Amino acid sequence: MDMTDWDEFINDDNLLEKINTLLASGGAKKREAIIESEILAPVGSQELWACGVTYLRSKVGRQEESKEAGGGDFYARVYDAERPEVFFKATPNRIVGPNEKVKIRKDSTWDVPEPELTLVVTSSGKIVGYTIGNDMSSRSIEGENPLYLPQAKTYDACAALGPCLYVTDKALSSNTNIHLAIRRNKTVMFEDQIEISQMKRTPEELVSFVFRECSFPYGCFIMTGTGIVPGNDFTLQSGDEISIAIDNIGKLVNVVA
Repeated sequence: MDMTDWDEFINDDNLLEKINTLLASGGAKKREAIIESEILAPVGSQELWACGVTYLRSKVGRQEESKEAGGGDFYARVYDAERPEVFFKATPNRIVGPNEKVKIRKDSTWDVPEPELTLVVTSSGKIVGYTIGNDMSSRSIEGENPLYLPQAKTYDACAALGPCLYVTDKALSSNTNIHLAIRRNKTVMFEDQIEISQMKRTPEELVSFVFRECSFPYGCFIMTGTGIVPGNDFTLQSGDEISIAIDNIGKLVNVVA
């Protein structure tokens, strides 16, 4: 079994069965030293896509930040619409892994992390696993005009994925908890949590819209939106530590460059 081609390895509708066979054969033992020495972002050639306004708190937050620009109604509409907000987030070279540095834009004055359950999807559109995603966002740029979304969302080190892929053939429990903590000089500046039961859209629904008229030869990763939004008086600073934990998956930690 070829374990050297990550794209081929994870782009498999029977990924769980493949991994169980590998573990049973002892084929993974020789790689334990590599796993312990360095944890990379679990992405090869896959594109990273994202979904927005999938939680009520996100809808309210977006309405607040775009109120002065007159864009608040757009977010109210998309929350209730049949078609969700989906957008391209990052190419692999703009994604960082655990303990690596994420960035905030120099031309932004209001920045937050967005902790998101992230789907691992094969080229056939099947969800084969989950990971943790940090969708770094400029609220000042998006709030100025919704058409600035690509600039607010996509730039170098704009996303983090990790610390692993949780591979399962079962849907996550609706009470799966997402937890965010932001520390500055070891002091907790913001902390909150939410269950994925608060998500308005199902993962399968989001996948179906991302895959409409788009093909993904290596599969893709899809961020499912955030339900945790720091208050309007908070913005990230260089040196802040962002810690995101999701039940059964683990914890993703990054520092702002």
